[in-house]
Amino acid sequence: MPLVSSTFQPPAYLRNGHVQTLVSALASHRVNTPLEPERLELEDGDFLEMHWLRKGRNRVAILSHGLEGCAEDGYIRGMAAALDGAGWDALAWSFRGCGKEPNRLLRFYHSGETGDLGRVIRHAAATYSRIVLVGFSLGGNLILKYLGEGKPHPAVAGAAAISAPVDLAASARVLDRRRGNRLYLRRFIKTLVAKVEAKAVLFPDQIDVSGSRAIRTFEEFDGRYTAPLHGFRDADDYWKQSSARQYLPAITASTLLLNALDDPFLAPECFPFEEATRSRWLFLETPAFGGHLGFIDLAHGFRPWYERRVVEFLDQTR
Repeated sequence: MPLVSSTFQPPAYLRNGHVQTLVSALASHRVNTPLEPERLELEDGDFLEMHWLRKGRNRVAILSHGLEGCAEDGYIRGMAAALDGAGWDALAWSFRGCGKEPNRLLRFYHSGETGDLGRVIRHAAATYSRIVLVGFSLGGNLILKYLGEGKPHPAVAGAAAISAPVDLAASARVLDRRRGNRLYLRRFIKTLVAKVEAKAVLFPDQIDVSGSRAIRTFEEFDGRYTAPLHGFRDADDYWKQSSARQYLPAITASTLLLNALDDPFLAPECFPFEEATRSRWLFLETPAFGGHLGFIDLAHGFRPWYERRVVEFLDQTR
């Protein structure tokens, strides 16, 4: 019954989900771990931007970022540095359209696109005999879906997902409708619309951006753009097919899911207690506090506690 009793205990003034979320986001910009770039060309004519922190070891952690993030974000660099200190190489990758250059094809990225993750894993497996996956927010949903929807690459030994919205419909509605989330929602919609507008310049006959700046919710954006551009019927179809929760029972590698109970982005459906109690592989840890990608306890300054927790868990994988 892998329900983990968490040791995370922040000071009283940090026991608020929004405070944790915002403090961590601001602090992460200070991390400047140097990463080595590499471009991975794909069979369909597109490409992925990757960034390495490598020392020639035989094990590597592949890092998948969150919504509208990239491989060079501060929280990715911080996790890479923590893994490096524990004897892991690290490979961070940017989803299509999230790097420094726009991707070439009409499509970009979405929460359930595991094909590209599989390609990155195969690329890393040419050099490393042991691979673990670390995913943040959307990237957490992505790696969990990859692990459960089919047999993963034999080099994959374990994984850790932090603040993962494993029920996308429930999480999208929490962001769309909860008044306290309006700041986050506006930021995400603004950058997503800008990305679609840039894509429309390259594909003017295939993307209509008239009225796009009037979009105010994920339901509107995913229904109008994410779903049709990636082969889904509508937003509900996209969320249903791409949510990781339905795949959790099939996971067969040691996997940590770390979701704080006060995460403002997550709905109750994003805490799969039943699946974890029935699994010998899925370890569900739900601290009372931590926010979204927060977990600041000041024990090591503003470096998040989840870095230490993830390294501890991954070092125990076989």
